[in-house]
Amino acid sequence: MNWLPFEFSLALRYLRPKRTAVSFITLISVIGVMLGVAVLIIVTSVFSGFHLQLKRSLFQFTADVNVREIQIYEENGVRRWQLGPIEEYDQLTDQLAAIPGVKGTMPVVVGKVMMEAQPEAGPAVFDAPMLYGVDAERMEQVSQVPSKMKEGKFDLSGNGLVVGYNFGRQDAHGVFRLKPGDKVLIYSPQSLKTMKDSQEAGESIGILPEEYTVKGVFDAGFGELNNFMFCSLYNAQDLYHLDDVAHTVWVETEDPLALEPVIAGIKAELGERYVIGTWQDLNPTLLAQVEVEKNVTGFLMLFIVIVAAFGIASSLIIFGVQKTKEIGLLKALGATNGQVSAVFLIQSAVVG
Repeated sequence: MNWLPFEFSLALRYLRPKRTAVSFITLISVIGVMLGVAVLIIVTSVFSGFHLQLKRSLFQFTADVNVREIQIYEENGVRRWQLGPIEEYDQLTDQLAAIPGVKGTMPVVVGKVMMEAQPEAGPAVFDAPMLYGVDAERMEQVSQVPSKMKEGKFDLSGNGLVVGYNFGRQDAHGVFRLKPGDKVLIYSPQSLKTMKDSQEAGESIGILPEEYTVKGVFDAGFGELNNFMFCSLYNAQDLYHLDDVAHTVWVETEDPLALEPVIAGIKAELGERYVIGTWQDLNPTLLAQVEVEKNVTGFLMLFIVIVAAFGIASSLIIFGVQKTKEIGLLKALGATNGQVSAVFLIQSAVVG
């Protein structure tokens, strides 16, 4: 190493393994730095991977962006607004499809229903799941649910129904244990309200539930998302006693993790009459908790690296004390303070 400056040559020679306490402490410092950085990278990568997988589960289930229309009205002289149905949803989907960065659009009717199923043994079971009325053909453009079928297929023809895995589980945790071909009864909130109003008026009106046939069971890979069900858009309109309207329009984008340009384009195209939501609104609390855990873990892991850095510092202090004579000899030979300091700085840089 004669071609190197003497500061580098001397620092590297001091790093060569020798049977001294300094070399052993240096080795321990190097191992400490390696382990600290390895733990930092592994833990951060695990949390980042989990966060990304959670995000993918959410934006692969629904579209990346959803658009809802605002209805403005006055009450007691005060101007207010509320979300209302979208009447010209075909025109709106065409407008959204023309925006750069948009891959697909689809009108959706969504709301809760009461579902009744009769298991093979035991009494009938009930639940109030979220029901999405969608277009089966456009569904493949805006969601990956059709590609995540566990049983059957994504078929909404007739009174077809596609349910989440939580309703189709066949193990001990499954209550409904639905499978393709099973029949279920769906009660809409509007029908239940009609019966309630008739009883209050002294009348007796019985409204029969709609019978649906399970055509498939999907597994979204996330427990809460497996509590949802899908039927055709027109069946959902009938259930909720709606005209030819939609509650929202789903918009699929080219990059779900960079929605700002698309949202800006939608606002410029539609103006202020619409509310724009994203896939992050599906479960913002869970996403925020994971983000906080990832940041806190990274903060804690930083202290591991700081401890490793203190190990390097302690080895250099011991090294400097034991090399007092060599330092005096270097000064006597004409070495400057900067050159002597460079020897220790180069040694610590190599270890780091």
